[in-house]
Amino acid sequence: MSALPPDTPPSRPDSTVQPGTWEKQVLEKLVLEVVNEKRRARRWSIFFRFVLLGMLAVVVFGGVLAQYGGGSSSGPHTALIELNGQIAIDSQASADNINAALQNAFSSPQTRGVILRINSPGGSPVQASQIFAEIERLRAKYNKPVYAVCEEVCASGAYYVAAAANDIYVNPASLVGSIGVLMDGFGFSGLMDKLGVTRRLLTAGANKGFMDPFSPMPEDQKAYALGMLEQIHKQFIAAVEKGRGSRLKVNDATFSGLVWTGESAVQQGLADGYGDVDQIARDKIKAPDIVDYTLQENVAERLAKRFGASLGMGAVRELSNLGWSLR
Repeated sequence: MSALPPDTPPSRPDSTVQPGTWEKQVLEKLVLEVVNEKRRARRWSIFFRFVLLGMLAVVVFGGVLAQYGGGSSSGPHTALIELNGQIAIDSQASADNINAALQNAFSSPQTRGVILRINSPGGSPVQASQIFAEIERLRAKYNKPVYAVCEEVCASGAYYVAAAANDIYVNPASLVGSIGVLMDGFGFSGLMDKLGVTRRLLTAGANKGFMDPFSPMPEDQKAYALGMLEQIHKQFIAAVEKGRGSRLKVNDATFSGLVWTGESAVQQGLADGYGDVDQIARDKIKAPDIVDYTLQENVAERLAKRFGASLGMGAVRELSNLGWSLR
């Protein structure tokens, strides 16, 4: 048995450390570190939430100002309103948006005239007729002129709106007119027969399945649909005749739904001449300073649309799929 070196103390248990104490200390440190990490994460989470909330508030507030603030100018000016894209209840070119912009523009004491710049293939006859009526009302109330400047396309429902203006100006290559109404859809009954698929449609009411794409269209329902289209077409024609008056040179094709170039539109009295926004503001309204009164969609509205806040609009859109349009 070997002896220990002279200077080596004999090995003995450490009486100050109880068995299992170091494991407990390590575990306590780990738990404490986890708690501290969660606290740090919670603080950062709260911080970023406040930052995000602040950014959202700034953007939404800015969007509200952009939407409802309207244009502003220290002196006399021409008010500009953009009508772009499809005219529909849930679009930027809805009657609510366009009419609100028109009201802001006409009511400004510094507005000398209004220009409605149009780039639209048309859309809802209801929305178009509401804008038409509001232009007439505001023209009479404020005794200020409004001019329609048609750029790329001013067709169907868009031309319905333009007809309410004092004058309509186009580019020789613009597409103008299409004074007609349509109801479109698809019929799959023949395809279903070939595939051996049977449509099971139960209704309470003989015409409740009106325009069902998976069923053959009865002749009486077709006649009824054509009758409705004819009524709306007559309303469209009456508005155009009222707005254009004796300037309109009516022929067999005028109200047939055809679209014409700007050059042909001027020749037929559908338009009054050629011009752009700057030219009309300078030469007709005599107020070259242009202020944009177009309402802009704010962030809150975009979020509402994205996450489906307005659930009722889904039903409206479903019904509009069977509806008529001026395009």
